[in-house]
Amino acid sequence: MEVERQAGLERRAKVHAALGDPVRLRIVDSLQTSDASPTELAGMLNVPSNLFAHHVQALVSAGVVSRHHSEGDRRRTYLHLEQDTLESLGTASPVAVPRRVLFVCTGNSARSHLAAALWRQVSAIPAASAGTHPADRINPGTVDAAARHDLDLPIVEPAQMDEVLDPGDLVITVCDRAHETPKVPGELHWSIPDPVDKGPEAFDAAYLELERRVRALASCFDS
Repeated sequence: MEVERQAGLERRAKVHAALGDPVRLRIVDSLQTSDASPTELAGMLNVPSNLFAHHVQALVSAGVVSRHHSEGDRRRTYLHLEQDTLESLGTASPVAVPRRVLFVCTGNSARSHLAAALWRQVSAIPAASAGTHPADRINPGTVDAAARHDLDLPIVEPAQMDEVLDPGDLVITVCDRAHETPKVPGELHWSIPDPVDKGPEAFDAAYLELERRVRALASCFDS
């Protein structure tokens, strides 16, 4: 028992040490609601690349941040905040309260529909979804996943982003390929693995990650 207690204290100390720098706290604050590539984040925070890499490695070593490859441009990686390690930051909303939230993926057949439906459950702010290259229909796996989780999912035809986007929208890309498309004005990015053609487990994993992120962001707008 004492050995486990000591190990837990050491893990906590490592996390606190990793957060004991203003640049690292800025990285964590930025990743609270949006995944980002190191290049994007270093540029946004105006931190030299070599110094930024040092700070990211400290956060990765402490288990606060993880890296994974993009499903679009495989040369690109995204940084992701590990909420299980860092349960609550208590940060303020990173963006102004929007008139509507627009979730965007490539086909508008899975992740973006689930995200919009989840948003409607927890927020009075309207939500919509769209795709950069819309599919013919909502993927059947999406419909099945919604049914398994008792989610009210409207069965509508996938929409083209250009036809849905309004100037007042907060755009959240939930797909790496959509985020890496230059014409997509995404303010926030959630790097959610594509569940299509991967079975029910992949859809459930996408659902649960979207649910967590939706609830976290929606709580930022609660007054």
